[in-house]
Amino acid sequence: MRILFDSKLLQHKNPFGTLVPGQECTLNIHIPAAVQATKVECVFDSDDGAHGFVVPFEFKMKKGAYEIYQAKFSMKDTGLYFYHFYITHRTGGFRLFKQGDQTNMEAGDPWQLSCVPADFTVPDWAKGAIIYQVFPDRFYKSGKCDLTGKLEPYTIHQDWNEEVDWEPTPEGIVLNNDFYGGNFKGIIEKMDYIASLGTTILYLNPISKSFSSHRYDTGDYKVPDPMLGTEAEFTALCSAAHARGIKVILDGVYSHTGSDSRYFDKNGTFGGKGAYNSLDSEYYDWFQFYNWPHHYRSWWDFETLPTVNKMHPSFLDYIIRDEDSVVAHWLKAGADGFRLDVADELPDEFIKLLRDRVKEIRPDALLIGEVWEDASNKKAYGKTRTYFTNGELDSVMNYPFRTAIINFLREWDSGRALKETVMSIVENYPAHVIQCNMNLLGTHDTPRILTALVDDFSGSRYEQARRRLPRQRLLVAQERLLMASFLQYMLPGSPSLYYGDEAGMEGYKDPFNRRTYPWGREDWELLSHFKRLGQLRRNHEALRLGDIQFFQAEDQKIGFKRSYNGKSYSIYVNRSDDLWDIPAGKVRFGNNLRTVAPDWLTLAPMGFCLVEN
Repeated sequence: MRILFDSKLLQHKNPFGTLVPGQECTLNIHIPAAVQATKVECVFDSDDGAHGFVVPFEFKMKKGAYEIYQAKFSMKDTGLYFYHFYITHRTGGFRLFKQGDQTNMEAGDPWQLSCVPADFTVPDWAKGAIIYQVFPDRFYKSGKCDLTGKLEPYTIHQDWNEEVDWEPTPEGIVLNNDFYGGNFKGIIEKMDYIASLGTTILYLNPISKSFSSHRYDTGDYKVPDPMLGTEAEFTALCSAAHARGIKVILDGVYSHTGSDSRYFDKNGTFGGKGAYNSLDSEYYDWFQFYNWPHHYRSWWDFETLPTVNKMHPSFLDYIIRDEDSVVAHWLKAGADGFRLDVADELPDEFIKLLRDRVKEIRPDALLIGEVWEDASNKKAYGKTRTYFTNGELDSVMNYPFRTAIINFLREWDSGRALKETVMSIVENYPAHVIQCNMNLLGTHDTPRILTALVDDFSGSRYEQARRRLPRQRLLVAQERLLMASFLQYMLPGSPSLYYGDEAGMEGYKDPFNRRTYPWGREDWELLSHFKRLGQLRRNHEALRLGDIQFFQAEDQKIGFKRSYNGKSYSIYVNRSDDLWDIPAGKVRFGNNLRTVAPDWLTLAPMGFCLVEN
């Protein structure tokens, strides 16, 4: 008989998930009477090593073959904690850890518990949102832009459907300086389409004046790229979105600038006043030179992306603190928040300052961080990040869910790992953060989801540019995407749709995941599916704000409930080759589903459904 304790179950830990200072928490551990326990303690170790403590248990009752011990406690300090039990018996004692959902003596991992600030909140409008991500140059072109001031050289494609430039220069450099002319006016023109997907947040990849098509090499933080349009046109874009109930968030790229920028000016484009040109430049201290001017610190050794000293007072003033700082400038122009690029490379102190300033200007603004792992215990550069325990980020990009969904669809997981991933994130993050987590399947940094669901090809760029899924593989990928997206929209958080995934775009990583939207050549079945999912989320509050409880997570079958405000829904996903009989109810959404009896439904292989209980 094992000792019973599962931190995800209320009968063992109440409340579920994170705590705030002073909030009472009750632990119940069930110990077989045969252990003959004489003393039970819970040992908490803080991540910083300075705030550990021990909680004693009291014998509560005997239930069958088990003795139940109970402890009540609260935490004084915010922070990340790990805990285990120490159980003393008549002849000695032992430590108790977890292994999966079970316990184990002297082996395994400690449990995790975060204590977050009581005043840490997120915008209500972001909870359970539907996010649509647009890579501006490749979405839609309307009219022409005044290219005066556009950083050169650049190539403009005359045909919207041409292949992206992928070949390096003779020196082996990929310039990423080919453009299709997607612009603010184009996004405005397609705003009704964006809204038709159920979108409530429009996330734009960088829009500032830059050399490259991806625009992560910022040339001027406060000026939109001329090819996209003017600041007035950006404001008009925000107004068009707001009129349809859609908020707009921008990419905040503050880890590095471009080498061809007002601040560094390696090419002399901006008048020779950058850090590369003069030791007396007002921007010189923003950068770290090993041997000025040619050798400097850059992001992942890309010389076009010199890294900035994030905590330098002048940089903090420019980005955050000035009356017309970068964040203030764009919020006043109409933006509703930011997604912080490479948040792991921004000091926690920087993020906190930025958050406080953003919330000062607009209390209901949103701040999302790019984090690829579990953000609650993320370590970067030897330091545990305090995204939640210091109240810094409203949400993060939820790559763990993406990995779990792909692994399940590709039969690398029977369902157990998906459940463990979901419940671990749900337990480790504050509840309000979970509701706005950016649940993605594809982004500008990953292969197109249609490709990722069936193909791991890692050939040369030449081969990747020409490779397309053969028809049979494409059919498999499409079927898997229907199921993957259903899971994405049913799980807690904010599903995020990368432009064109709903239209059936395929492709490998950059630049092949950044092709132009295939207007007029969409996969209409997929598109209709995503529109229905978007409407479903908007119509059912429990899917946006409800809790989650799994009742099936093995044998290639997933089942869980979402409940909120008296409403309860059951979600079924059948990845197996077998029929799955499920209780009947009011079917709100389904695929490969049929009624077999008044009280029963049958879900065929690759079937999924949402049933109102």
